[in-house]
Amino acid sequence: MNTTNPFRLTAATAIGLLISLFGLAFFAIWYRDWYGISISSVLVREGLIFVLVGILLFIIRLEGLGLESVGLKFSSIGKSVGLALLICLISIAGVLLCIVLMQYLGWKVGGEEAGAYKDIPVWALFIMVLRAGIAEELFYRGYAIERIKALTGSQWVAIAVPLLIFSIGHFRQGPGGILISFVAGAILTATYLWKKDLLANMIAHFLVDFIPNVALPLLGVDNS
Repeated sequence: MNTTNPFRLTAATAIGLLISLFGLAFFAIWYRDWYGISISSVLVREGLIFVLVGILLFIIRLEGLGLESVGLKFSSIGKSVGLALLICLISIAGVLLCIVLMQYLGWKVGGEEAGAYKDIPVWALFIMVLRAGIAEELFYRGYAIERIKALTGSQWVAIAVPLLIFSIGHFRQGPGGILISFVAGAILTATYLWKKDLLANMIAHFLVDFIPNVALPLLGVDNS
């Protein structure tokens, strides 16, 4: 996306920013409070978030821009996969460092979220982590960063606003969850700005969530 030209705040972009910055918070916080955690409520919630993804993609079309304006390109999928593996390793290292620091501080991993999804089957958790990889990267990295930077002319504002909202949105996981989200989000933000490859970010984000929440339980490893 060319940010050297003035970028006007249209109604479409304003709605897009509301979706990208606060859409997930709405479903992660208020929707859960209203409907609780069950297989049906989780599936409906994930489906509605995928609808938001579709709406945001349509908004990008209304803006007269292509998917490349949010770093989403499919011309070199092999390179994206390779980059995703690198991002995944860096993210895992960052998360592990956070866990060491949390143990030193006496913070529990998970906060009030710990065990909240213990009765949700693994296949439903797979849908959740798939959605997280796609939606969270499109919302907080690709769209929010690019549009805020275009509107304000400040890359630092474009970095800080989505990253803080993304991190605070994990408050149910306690201070440890906010810390992990901030560090992982900072890594994903840095790698997005480095390569502008949102597909790589999506794959890496998916893998980081998939390993502890789906792969390890399937292997019979209790990571609670």
